[in-house]
Amino acid sequence: MTDELERLRGRSVLVAGAGVSGRATIEPLTDLGAHVTVTDRDERALAECAALGARTVDLDTLVDDSAALREFALVVTSPGFPPDAPLLSRAAGAAVPIWGDIELSWRIDRAEIYGPARRWLVVTGTNGKTTTTTMVHAILEAAGRSSVACGNIGLPVLDALRRDDPRADVLAVELSSFQLHWAPSVRPDAGVVLNIAEDHLDWHGGIENYIEAKLGALTGAVGVLGLDDPIAGGLLDRSRAVVTVGFTLGYPQEGELGISGELLVDRAFADSAVLARVDDVTPPGPAGLSDALAAAALARAIDVPESAVHDGLRRHRVGPHRAAPVGQVDGVDYIDDSKATNPHAARSSLLARDRVVWIAGGLLKGARVDDLVAEVAPRLSGAVLLGRDAGDIAEALTRHAPQVPVVVVDTSDDEAMTDATSETDTPPVTRIVAPGADGPTAMRVAVREAAALASAGETVLLAPAAASLDMFADYAERGRSFASAVEELRGGGTHR
Repeated sequence: MTDELERLRGRSVLVAGAGVSGRATIEPLTDLGAHVTVTDRDERALAECAALGARTVDLDTLVDDSAALREFALVVTSPGFPPDAPLLSRAAGAAVPIWGDIELSWRIDRAEIYGPARRWLVVTGTNGKTTTTTMVHAILEAAGRSSVACGNIGLPVLDALRRDDPRADVLAVELSSFQLHWAPSVRPDAGVVLNIAEDHLDWHGGIENYIEAKLGALTGAVGVLGLDDPIAGGLLDRSRAVVTVGFTLGYPQEGELGISGELLVDRAFADSAVLARVDDVTPPGPAGLSDALAAAALARAIDVPESAVHDGLRRHRVGPHRAAPVGQVDGVDYIDDSKATNPHAARSSLLARDRVVWIAGGLLKGARVDDLVAEVAPRLSGAVLLGRDAGDIAEALTRHAPQVPVVVVDTSDDEAMTDATSETDTPPVTRIVAPGADGPTAMRVAVREAAALASAGETVLLAPAAASLDMFADYAERGRSFASAVEELRGGGTHR
């Protein structure tokens, strides 16, 4: 790998994407002696890259100039670019190698450009990645290991590698399927596939490609599988790890971690070691316990003692926008789970509560919601939908939960759309027209409508089951908009 990096000295490298991960590549590539060009459509982001010493070029201009691509020795792509993106297709056609930022990070680390190579503990899955990654970091800190949580969690791995005060010897790395797709060389000390459900199918072109990307976490010394998940649990024969173990919410067999009574138990890295009590785990409930077992497995794979697992899990606290309470108004609880960006994640939140008014919608990314709606229908007191794919969710509710009143906050300018009606006695879908409203404004309308549907003792739950980028900068802005709208309710007094 050192030779491949050496060949970049004095050569031109193209960075596709001027966002956080793209910007993080500029200084390391410059340290390698490469001449860096960044391409994007965002002029402001390109200006930030230029301030770091990179040449910049508009994406559309570059795509239209195939000959220019042949000048580059390498393309380093941000994870948002799918394989069939015109820029990458043209680069591949010109025989230019394509690495993701994680591939570059791995090669730089193995070449010890920034000191001795780190130990990588990789977390992937459709849901629970961030919680598991922060749990791993908490456990490592409790063990006295110098570590950092990085990757898809927010801190680019390259930035983590360049830190030397303090230096991190162990990386808890959250990786998305996008990042894994573009990182074929990664061989972690341990990696986990938590679960797999339909997500990002538009990017990958189908579920099998999505699964294949996730398998990139199971290529190192130890692979860990979520056995309770039907797809992830069935990947044992496809794991390329030297040793593969599993975790389950049931009693663990040999080679597994699981739960015995009120205890988290390890029978994979010990005969039968008690790791923690169920009550030690935050967030509580099945999803939190699964994440804790996964985190414990990764830590135990690099010989972290049971006592550190116990202490780390006790100290761990859930991050914002992950089933976080934001207030109570007139006896109704308001919960922000904006991080539930796909149906699988929303399912966990919905099933954790008895009676819910559900706020959902956004970009479904090719995922289907029929199975989710059919399962949670008995718990729904109402649903308020917004975002580009709100209509798909409304149709699923009409099919599988016809008794549930549904409100769609429509921000489009399509005046041809009319309120849905029903020929039965079931509640119709009500359309609230707010043409041109931005995300925060639409969220205020959604929260107000949800409040009108909710009764004391129930929960208004933001669990969108969809991505946020159609209306918000990210899921965090969506969650903040929800919390702000709830605060307005609180200040406005009773809503019933």
